[in-house]
Amino acid sequence: MGMRIAVDAMGGDHAPRVVVEGAVAAARISSDEILLVGREDDLRRELARMRDVPAGVSVMHAPEVIAMDESPAASVRKKKNSSMNVAAKLVKDGKAAAVVSAGNTGAMVCAASLFLRNLAGIDRPGIGVILPTLKGAAQLIDAGANIDAKPEHLLQYGIMGTVYSRYIFHKPNPTVGLLNIGEEESKGTDFVKETFKLLEQQKNINFIGNVEGRDIYAGNCDVIICEGFIGNVVLKVSEGLADAIKQMLKRHLSSSLLTKFGALLSAAAFRSLKKDIDYSEYGGAPLLGIDGVCIIAHGGSSANAIKNAIRVARETVDYNVNQHIIAAIAGVQE
Repeated sequence: MGMRIAVDAMGGDHAPRVVVEGAVAAARISSDEILLVGREDDLRRELARMRDVPAGVSVMHAPEVIAMDESPAASVRKKKNSSMNVAAKLVKDGKAAAVVSAGNTGAMVCAASLFLRNLAGIDRPGIGVILPTLKGAAQLIDAGANIDAKPEHLLQYGIMGTVYSRYIFHKPNPTVGLLNIGEEESKGTDFVKETFKLLEQQKNINFIGNVEGRDIYAGNCDVIICEGFIGNVVLKVSEGLADAIKQMLKRHLSSSLLTKFGALLSAAAFRSLKKDIDYSEYGGAPLLGIDGVCIIAHGGSSANAIKNAIRVARETVDYNVNQHIIAAIAGVQE
């Protein structure tokens, strides 16, 4: 039996068109009800463009839109009937199992924190973005929800990331590393050193010590924890590097007849590489620590990314991630 998932249909650089397309694609492969939240006329116009829209796709009117460049806290307070607020309230009221948004990240964090509150034992939520590595997927927490973190918050990120990795990626004993400028315990700021000491005292997470930026994509760690400012820089640099590599490859592979022929022979390998590093395949990042399921998708999300973000929301609900987080946090506090 499916569940109802609320989608902020006005959020993102290419909304509402790609959001509607992604939602319809998700509905075609599941029994979930997808509730598109936004300006009704715009959404029905987009739906009318599409063929064979599943009966499980419906629309809820929300007249206001929070733009990508608006102040997060101010816009959430001022635009009470925004698509983002209305979608978050649906989860609060038990009328939806999860909310998905590719809109203003800061505003989505504010809306989720305001309407859904934090899970018991969690001080600050964290965005757990999924990154491709040489050894499978890894999770980086926090990627921008909290830029004024304390060591206790990073401990909670480690616990939440452990739970997510265990139940979503089926890793029985995921490794947790603290992002730093060196592997030695003596490296880093006072904040990082204090966090290290706190983490090494915990027996319910598999803490392996400090990890460096180069360890992330080597796959040397399953859960990488850091405060939100650093995490967001890592994420944006990674996105920029991936785009630059794709452009460089395209330029060099089309530079001569020989390289064009080589590219043709290697087309299958390049398609596999593109899929491995394409963020749209991962869909969205869970906002962990919120009393409800909230998936934050990339602002530039394609229809495929929205479809996969809805899948991530469904999986997070199905595997009872929040309940497992509550249990894990309670175990630390005892």
